[in-house]
Amino acid sequence: MNLLPFQRASAISTGQAALTRWLVEGLWSEQAVGILGGEPKCCKSFLALDLAVSVASGAACLRRYPVRQQGRVLLFPAEDPLAVVRDRLEGICAAAEVDFDSLPVDVITEPVLRLDRDADRERLAHTVAAVRPVLLILDPMIRLHRLDENDASQIAPLLSCLRELQRRFQVAVLLVHHARKDSNGSRPGQALRGSSELHGWGDSNLYMRRRGAQLTLTTEHRAAPSQDDIPLQLTEAGSALALTVAAGSDGDATPAQATPLERVRQALREIGAPASVSRIRKLCGMRTASVCECLAELVRQGAVTQDGRGYRLDPAASGASTFPVSHL
Repeated sequence: MNLLPFQRASAISTGQAALTRWLVEGLWSEQAVGILGGEPKCCKSFLALDLAVSVASGAACLRRYPVRQQGRVLLFPAEDPLAVVRDRLEGICAAAEVDFDSLPVDVITEPVLRLDRDADRERLAHTVAAVRPVLLILDPMIRLHRLDENDASQIAPLLSCLRELQRRFQVAVLLVHHARKDSNGSRPGQALRGSSELHGWGDSNLYMRRRGAQLTLTTEHRAAPSQDDIPLQLTEAGSALALTVAAGSDGDATPAQATPLERVRQALREIGAPASVSRIRKLCGMRTASVCECLAELVRQGAVTQDGRGYRLDPAASGASTFPVSHL
């Protein structure tokens, strides 16, 4: 007999199963498939690109949400001109203090990709196999097929194809999708256009909404608590545009509001042990050069000490309590 493999439930290893493993903490779980949804013109693509920059660089997403697994990102922008995509990525890098030229984001430049065609599904799988990204972003869904989105029997195979990619290559898959217009009265997941298969498919889902001038973000996870109505704003610095969490949204100073020295000091406080420049950079979401400048200044002030194991806060100088490494 050709049996499927099976195992007694009590014999399955617990490991870390009870804990959510994050790609971007609070926003996207590790190797999750899901939807980034919202009505037209509510900055869905900006958020997708912010996630791309964060995962590729290790910088905190929206200058607040830490990246827990850094790696290459593969992006297919089906609607926006490539020059626009480049400009937006470069602007987000400027806001996040990330070196754009070394950013490991690969952009699929094929003008048309239809995942209802066997040949295109195979080419996408070969590309993922070659690039081995930790995050695949497809923006938007409507340009990826010629199916009836309201017909579950047509949409389910397309979603199954993406789930197969996720399992085969251990890659998170983010699918940008439109919500119905004037859907603010509905729950975010129920406002997505098309079949309810789309809502049920996601392990992590993000929903953007615009109420007047206010943008809000809602998160939804299969195995973690969700967050409702996080206020966002599109900020401009010179020619650069980037999304950030609105100031004062939870009464605490956000990383975007803290000075670079405060961000480095806070990172060292949270680590609570000697740390490398690379580890500090990932936690506070800054360029290596900026981190090194801050560390040099903190050493000069006597607030930080350095030895062969790395940098750490001097408790006598800082008066700050520390946390064990396991706290992170």
